[in-house]
Amino acid sequence: MSGVEERSEVQWGTTRIPYGIRRSTRRRTVALSVAPPGRIILTAPRDTPVERLDAVVQAKAKWITSRLRLVRPAEPRPSPREFVGGETFLYLGRQYRLEVRRGGAAPEVRLERGRLRVGVPGALTGEARTGAVREALSEWYRAHARERLTERVMWWARRAGVPEPRVLVREQEKRWGSCGAGVVRFNWRIIQAPMRLVDYVVAHEIVHLTHDDHGREFWAALGRLLPDYEARRERLRTEGPRLVW
Repeated sequence: MSGVEERSEVQWGTTRIPYGIRRSTRRRTVALSVAPPGRIILTAPRDTPVERLDAVVQAKAKWITSRLRLVRPAEPRPSPREFVGGETFLYLGRQYRLEVRRGGAAPEVRLERGRLRVGVPGALTGEARTGAVREALSEWYRAHARERLTERVMWWARRAGVPEPRVLVREQEKRWGSCGAGVVRFNWRIIQAPMRLVDYVVAHEIVHLTHDDHGREFWAALGRLLPDYEARRERLRTEGPRLVW
């Protein structure tokens, strides 16, 4: 059996199903397995085309998704945010305690001495105050995401040897990133994650500038650029729900 594992991915409805390919000179048929914490592996004869393996995964997609629900540990749903003093918020993987202060003509956010300090007009109360704190934090995160992501896009583009694309930061609750026509778009929430996960999302989109789909060539190119991308992707899958508010 080959020691090098190939990668491919199929789309089933709105679900992306990435899987690994192990080739064997001893196999005559294709075998599919799903193992904790959710790795999908196809063991196949050495010369089996990836297109045929994609078709196998597509045909078994319903069974695969039901199996994944069994082998993946259930992720606790994050508690709804209240945007009150004492809550903690992530920035680049570190926890910062929220401190809400009254005063000032308009909401303002500062990161000082390990705290996210938000000043809001004293006249605001109840839902209006909560909304002002949330909006101020969102704008603060967007501004910092725009700065940091632009830096990382420039770095990864140079490393990949591709022209630097335009960077947009958006409100994308269901995607961490997307790209097209020389533009990469990012969900501002990713800036809450540790930099190694931010870099995974950025490198992923940089590779998409030259590889449209998630075929074998895409995963091979990402693997050359970021050899441990699978570990980073899995960590983002488990930690991602904490970043959405």
